Amino acid sequence: MATFLQTIVVPIALIAVAIVLVLGLWNMMKGGSGNTSQKLMRVRVLLQGIAIALVMITLWMLGK
Repeated sequence: MATFLQTIVVPIALIAVAIVLVLGLWNMMKGGSGNTSQKLMRVRVLLQGIAIALVMITLWMLGK
């Protein structure tokens, strides 16, 4: 299970965070809606929390 998390789930979570971050930056650079920027920021923070939790779970499982 730790290998599955380590090789598939954690990288997907990190890529999702990076994509939302880039979308937010792109929206700000082109002068997009402030509401869209806020929504993307909230989604990014949520995804970052999930990614950190997955990394911690993976490290915990690898330590056992």
